[in-house]
Amino acid sequence: MSASHLFAPGVDRGACLATGFREGDRGTHTSRTIMLAELRATLAAVLDTATRQAYPRAIVEDNCLGKATAATRSLSAQRLAELYALDLQVPLFRILRRLWNVDEASQPVLALLVALARDPLLAATVPSVVPLAPGAEFLRAPMRDAIRAAVGQRLNDATIDKVARNAASSWSQAGHLAGRTFKTRQKVRPTPCTVAMAMYLGFVCGLRGESVMTGEWLTVVDCSPSEATALGFDAKRLGLIDLRYAGDVVDIDFDRLDPWKGGP
Repeated sequence: MSASHLFAPGVDRGACLATGFREGDRGTHTSRTIMLAELRATLAAVLDTATRQAYPRAIVEDNCLGKATAATRSLSAQRLAELYALDLQVPLFRILRRLWNVDEASQPVLALLVALARDPLLAATVPSVVPLAPGAEFLRAPMRDAIRAAVGQRLNDATIDKVARNAASSWSQAGHLAGRTFKTRQKVRPTPCTVAMAMYLGFVCGLRGESVMTGEWLTVVDCSPSEATALGFDAKRLGLIDLRYAGDVVDIDFDRLDPWKGGP
């Protein structure tokens, strides 16, 4: 299973997986949301240079999430690792950590972007949320249909309903939906950080040149092509990416986004 709308035709899926994407017919949203509060607490408790072993230690042994039992702590560590890797050997997580403290307001959408790359169930829900106009009512039935189309008969109706509830909560945590009983679409504010991450994900998914500025990942952060250009140059000024226009040719380089390449 894959969210084909997020990938360019003929993309090298091996390169996506090497970057940190996950694919298949399973996903964390059968039991959890994007766990934004838990992610924030974990990243606050662990140095951004720490090794992979530091994350489960902070969650399980130090109980940085304040969970009541060891079993709950261990499960939380497992689910967060599924969603975000929690390992600097994984480029997606390195870049998430690079951007995390640049702009606190960007954190919910950054978390969503990485979770979309790593949870195929959540990625399947993009068409049921992103195209909605601001103020439009979110309906769960189209989301359930999108999940069913992605997984076939592997999940029963009760599990599909649970995935849809968790996914709707995740989109709410990111700011795209608001409301409890009735949810409506909200426009999130794109930032240099979220635009840099969205452009990077589009590049990994096979987009090149100007299409990086207009691809599906940019629509997830509610960024128009004109805003993408302006925010792309803002990201350049912040030292996150290199962006050049030569006539109609767009040249984008992401080495500075990765702290193991050109980042600080």
